[in-house]
Amino acid sequence: MPEGPELHLASQFVNQACGALVFGGCVEKSSVSRNPEVPFESSAYRISASARGKELRLILSPLPGAQPPQEPLALVFRFGMSGSFQLVPREELPRHAHLRFYTAPPGPQLALCFVDVRRFGHWDLGGKWQPGRGPCVLQEYEQFRENVLRNLADKAFDRPICEALLDQRFFNGIGNYLRAEILYRLKIPPFEKARSVLEALQQRRPGDPGPLAPKGRKSRKKKSKATQPSPEDRVEDPSPPSKALSRTRRAKRDLPERTATQRPEGPSLQQDPEVPTVPKKGKRKGRQAASGHRRPRKVKADTPSLDPEGTSAS
Repeated sequence: MPEGPELHLASQFVNQACGALVFGGCVEKSSVSRNPEVPFESSAYRISASARGKELRLILSPLPGAQPPQEPLALVFRFGMSGSFQLVPREELPRHAHLRFYTAPPGPQLALCFVDVRRFGHWDLGGKWQPGRGPCVLQEYEQFRENVLRNLADKAFDRPICEALLDQRFFNGIGNYLRAEILYRLKIPPFEKARSVLEALQQRRPGDPGPLAPKGRKSRKKKSKATQPSPEDRVEDPSPPSKALSRTRRAKRDLPERTATQRPEGPSLQQDPEVPTVPKKGKRKGRQAASGHRRPRKVKADTPSLDPEGTSAS
């Protein structure tokens, strides 16, 4: 849906594309449009545009000596969901061109068309901005800001900020996509109360980032020389020592002492000469696979050996 920036760009397009063109004849309206007829006819006139919020004003200004004598006529457009202006050759009119302004001869005729596919767009005669709309965010920022802060007591700001931003009395030109983009970039919860978000602007001091600045960012301002400690202060009043080592480093440092104190007094199982050492399964299997024969079993020294007949060798 066209919102404030789109209306502003449309006004710039009309001024740039039609600034050097001279229009003539009557203004045509399509038969299917329910908008009012435009009772304007002149042999030579120019077209200019300006935007304010969600509205665009088109001014038809007759040139000196144009016939019949005609006063300038102003039209105010609201684009609805699909309105736009296009400048095309007269033979190539868009299908949904509901209002058409033709250039005067000589030369190939062009047509400035108000194109609206959905037909929600509207124009009014007289050139007055719609009553009840606040100042434009783009063109009248100071008035826009003052209008919001002066009316923070209004019940409209009791609603969530995502709803209050659509109120054209205070935020003229802001619609669905703009409010979503604004709240996302400023990291403002959409259902936070509008007044709590905006009232801090009244106490904003010069140089402050303001309450609408993105949250969670640390200030990068350098400390002034008055606030920085001098070398003498750093020597006389040193900074407190850092915290103790981490648990991992402390554990590694104390590991030998704890092992020594927790070691049993008696000989361990592996230190007992009477008990044979049993090799690990993984290593034993590996040696067997590498050598191809089984390692002979150890025999205790005090065990008498037997001869094949079953008698003692001694």
